[in-house]
Amino acid sequence: MDFTYESYAHWRAEMTENAKLTLDEAYCKSRIEALSNDGDPSTSALLKAYGAAHRDQVLSWFQQTLAEL
Repeated sequence: MDFTYESYAHWRAEMTENAKLTLDEAYCKSRIEALSNDGDPSTSALLKAYGAAHRDQVLSWFQQTLAEL
C-alpha cells in the first residue's frame, strides 16, 4: 500500500478497498484517539516514519469520515 495520498477520496479508497478496513464509528473513534496521542505506540511509529504533517492529515481524514457517518 502506498502511504502518499492524493486526496481524501484516494485515502478512503486505500483504506476500504485495498486494506479492507470498515470505516465505522467505533474504528474511526479509536483511530482518532490513538492519532491524538503522541505516546500511543502506533502513532509514535507513524510519526517517526512519516512525520507530524502526515499524521495530522490522516487524523483529519478520520474526523471527516466520522462526520460523514
